[in-house]
Amino acid sequence: MTFHGTTILAVRHNGKVAVAGDGQVTLNQSVVKHHARKVRRIYKDNIVVGFAGATADAFTLSEKLEAKLERFNGSLTRAAVELARDWRTDKYLRRLEAMMIAVDATQMLLISGNGDVIEPDEGVIAIGSGGIAAHAAATALLRYADTISLNAREIVEQAMKIAATVCIYTNDVITVEEFG
Repeated sequence: MTFHGTTILAVRHNGKVAVAGDGQVTLNQSVVKHHARKVRRIYKDNIVVGFAGATADAFTLSEKLEAKLERFNGSLTRAAVELARDWRTDKYLRRLEAMMIAVDATQMLLISGNGDVIEPDEGVIAIGSGGIAAHAAATALLRYADTISLNAREIVEQAMKIAATVCIYTNDVITVEEFG
């Protein structure tokens, strides 16, 4: 039995940031859940994380990131780098199959088990099976956001709806968390 992907999208626009995740959980060829919550706040509600991958692995990584945030007084970059280092080198953590987006009021990072901690050049980052579609849609919407009067939340909502129309592992039941 194989669990399939998800879509997590983060957008920063006009000093605000929104992170969205779809709610679908797919097992083999069946949708087994429509309203999963894949985006949540951690560390005194100052950090928003979104996960693509195995659920237990995602919760383990969330707990590890939160412990690192406690250790480094809420410094997202330092905590992310330390988590990525541990994730890559620790025998147990290395087996975890997930990717993570972590966002605070000023930073947006992708953290992977390969040791990557990536801050996007533009204010958009996405992961998961529908990540490419969501990223492309959000980038296009962001370029015209001021012309068509969209804020960060509206951009992630619309981009996620677009991703849900092309990715069979993504639905349009989304959770959004915002800063700003």
